[in-house]
Amino acid sequence: MPYVVVSALSHDGVVRDHNEDSLVLGPWTLCAVSTDSPQSMVFPLGGTPVLVAVADGLGGHPAGDVASALTVRHLAEAGPRLRTEEDVTEAVRSCHAALHEAGEADPALTGMATTVAGAVFDAEHLLVFNVGDSQVHEITPDRGEGLGLRLLSTDDSPPPAPGRRTSHLVTRTLGGGTARDELQPHLVRLPVEPGARYLLCTDGLTDPVAPEELAALLTEAAAEADGDPQGDDQRALVDLWRAAIRAGGPDNITLALVRIEE
Repeated sequence: MPYVVVSALSHDGVVRDHNEDSLVLGPWTLCAVSTDSPQSMVFPLGGTPVLVAVADGLGGHPAGDVASALTVRHLAEAGPRLRTEEDVTEAVRSCHAALHEAGEADPALTGMATTVAGAVFDAEHLLVFNVGDSQVHEITPDRGEGLGLRLLSTDDSPPPAPGRRTSHLVTRTLGGGTARDELQPHLVRLPVEPGARYLLCTDGLTDPVAPEELAALLTEAAAEADGDPQGDDQRALVDLWRAAIRAGGPDNITLALVRIEE
């Protein structure tokens, strides 16, 4: 039977005074909590779908940590029922509506917003989804020279200014200024293949660290893992996180590495 191995980490970064990112790993959530120790879990693939997702509460908006936590908790509860594109779309829209309803009920939460990026794995396929600029990448062989990254999610961001790699702006979110009836998540359906690996992360990783450096760090971790896949993933997580810290750690850093094994 195939199974999914997930290793994840979430950290404040250097500049922010608290963590507004949250994670969902199957039925488990890690909400607005900072740790520099990777957490690893193993889930069988066969019956219940396995959901992995990251959510980045928007800084500068009220209660970004509440928005991301509410989102991953809703997704964790819905996860076992997410078998089709329609199921995922409905679940994401339900999160969006819940954020608006919470803001209407409590003025302190009005306008709160979050991004989300995730993947739902079952025995035959995976469904990648996102809203905002958190990302999902497939880790791929790169011409026999190491590992590369293929972006599967679609950033809801305007083009960056000349000379800049990122824009630091988001045009669509869960909650916030996106109207209730206007939300349409990006969705990609892919086959499940043993040995496939994926990186899910908030922009606290991808804004300060270029994709080429991320791929080089993944390649180095794989070369030094000596055939231990879980050790490879945990080492890679720490190496990627440290790269974001070295680059100034300007935002919360949340990432998950997912591996499909027989």
